[in-house]
Amino acid sequence: MRNILLTVSYDGTDFCGWQRQDCGEIKNSMRTVQGEIEIALEKLHKTPVILYGSGRTDSGVHANGNLAIFDTDSSIPADRWSKVLNQILPDDIVIQESKEVTDEFNPRYMKFSKTYEYRILNATFNNPLRSPFTCFNYMKLEVDLMREGAAYLVGEHDFSSFGAPRSQAESFVRTVYSIDIERLGEEISILIKGNGFLYNMVRIIAGTLMEVGRGAYKPEDVKNILEAKDRTKAGPTAPAQGLTLI
Repeated sequence: MRNILLTVSYDGTDFCGWQRQDCGEIKNSMRTVQGEIEIALEKLHKTPVILYGSGRTDSGVHANGNLAIFDTDSSIPADRWSKVLNQILPDDIVIQESKEVTDEFNPRYMKFSKTYEYRILNATFNNPLRSPFTCFNYMKLEVDLMREGAAYLVGEHDFSSFGAPRSQAESFVRTVYSIDIERLGEEISILIKGNGFLYNMVRIIAGTLMEVGRGAYKPEDVKNILEAKDRTKAGPTAPAQGLTLI
């Protein structure tokens, strides 16, 4: 038995997230990334195969480098799995790389940092060519103010104010290593790197920083929001389509 590691990119627009939804997919009413890849693997193995991902993305969220692993006794060379699977998978999922790894390398248990990018189209009008992958905001956003506010979030904190109420995390403490915010023309990129994130945490941070950028909050208000440990004090949850797991 061999362990095959996949690097997966996908357009999350038409998916109900990464994680397989057993009841929904039996009825073919809900698509998930894990479910689609497992269907392709089952076609090749003639038996069900379980795929384990390193991280779960929510409905509508994209990924450019999610890791997933499965066990196989197939003779298909490790580096060929990406090519074989891409011939079966729908166009909105692409396996960027496949390789064999040892039993010790398992994304289910390894600890590593994660990086998310949230993209904002800050323009007078929305653009249908960008809307699947950006959040449209017509209000003028001051990037310098957003950077000032974001600085308060770097480090180890209790991020209760930035976690969705439905989060089932045992602890709300997370470490944010960096937040880089850049403007390129009409687009603003918020790049967040951390050791892990609460449910909707990045989207709530993005929504709060947009409030700072338009002047609804002062940059120093972010510190008070963080210390309040109260979700109602933070800004709105930004739309899913602007978020990509890098």
